Amino acid sequence: QVQLVESGGGLVQAGGSLRLSCAASGIMFSVYVMAWYRQAPGKQRELVATVTSGGGTNYADSVKGRFTISRDNAKKTVYLQMNSLIPEDTGVYFCNANFRNNYWGQGTQVTVSS
Repeated sequence: QVQLVESGGGLVQAGGSLRLSCAASGIMFSVYVMAWYRQAPGKQRELVATVTSGGGTNYADSVKGRFTISRDNAKKTVYLQMNSLIPEDTGVYFCNANFRNNYWGQGTQVTVSS
């Protein structure tokens, strides 16, 4: 059974930081492209950042320079370090694993107050 379990969300003031974690089980984690998406109230889910099996990263323009995605294959975990948070970063953050199949976590809420 595949599981992606996110943690680390919460309420933070603008300018603060949070670190999200996503622990995977039931998949050969190292071969998967891992990603973080987010969905704000009333908006579509959007891609925030990706990290390939080789460690290559890509970011949405809105988070470049503020967010860092990383992975630990030994721990089967992907991280999202979020700095200089702004209210527009508020939303539910979802972990995604993609290779031959596509899997989603249940999401973790991030709220940034002004």
